Amino acid sequence: MTGPSSPVTTAPPTAPARAPGTPPRLRTPRVHTSRQHSAGRPRRSVLLTVLTGLVLLYSLIPLLWLVISATKTQEGLAGSFGLWFDGDFALWDNISATFTYDDGVFTRWFLNTLLYVVIGAGGATFLAVLGGYALAKFDFPGKRAVFAVVIGAVAVPGTALAVPTFLMFSKMGLTDTPWAVLIPSLISPFGLYLMWVFATEAIPTELMEAARIDGASELRTFFRVALPLLAPGTVTVLLFTMVATWNNYFLPLIMLKDPDWYPLTLGLDSWNAQAATAGGEPVFHLVITGSLITVVPLIAAFLLLQKYWQSGLAAGSVKE
Repeated sequence: MTGPSSPVTTAPPTAPARAPGTPPRLRTPRVHTSRQHSAGRPRRSVLLTVLTGLVLLYSLIPLLWLVISATKTQEGLAGSFGLWFDGDFALWDNISATFTYDDGVFTRWFLNTLLYVVIGAGGATFLAVLGGYALAKFDFPGKRAVFAVVIGAVAVPGTALAVPTFLMFSKMGLTDTPWAVLIPSLISPFGLYLMWVFATEAIPTELMEAARIDGASELRTFFRVALPLLAPGTVTVLLFTMVATWNNYFLPLIMLKDPDWYPLTLGLDSWNAQAATAGGEPVFHLVITGSLITVVPLIAAFLLLQKYWQSGLAAGSVKE
């Protein structure tokens, strides 16, 4: 028989025997670390935040000054602080005076700028899309030479070509006409290079081959297959060319003499120069108000096309 039950004690496990002369094994202590930053919450940098804030102030303060100054009269511009409102709120009167001053020439300048943007920037974007698609998806003799020419054209500033362009157009009799501004605006080396790079990654070669096997012509393959895939890049190039054409100043300055063909940039500069001429009437309040009206279409275009522009810049950044 067995005796009364007694509590069973379990001896602690003994460490495995080690060979003589072997140093004892040291147990590494566990360090419990808390994950401070996850993948969804990137680490914040104070220096980067400060620099971003300074860039934001640098960008917004001139725009704020423009908006505030557009609400002032000619006398209020000289007698008040630049970043605060004057006693008289004259924004609507300034807008009305801007469109009616000098027989409404501001409206003519605005329509001229729209003409240069629609034909010049639109044509430059279309040519860049065609050229970039062809250079990205077709092989032909001299392709490397074309690449070198495009890169060289991107490196050359437009102002360096303005005088040779003027001499060439004067020989052709096209100066002081809208064609002197429209034709150079149709060429965008940076837009061509951007579409070249974008089309290389955005259009699968297999998709084009499948369209050709189905009997689609090259023209139909471009418009029905390639062009929808190039939409983000197309919008990005359109924004760049539109801003460049809208703010174009030096080329119209040397090409145009007739004020009826002035764009907004050149027209507002002529208003601003009136104060320096003998007997000229200073209209600084109209220049500022006209500048504000000039900025509004660009802001609206960026806001409306923002999602396409951002997707176009990010396209190709993630490799599948």
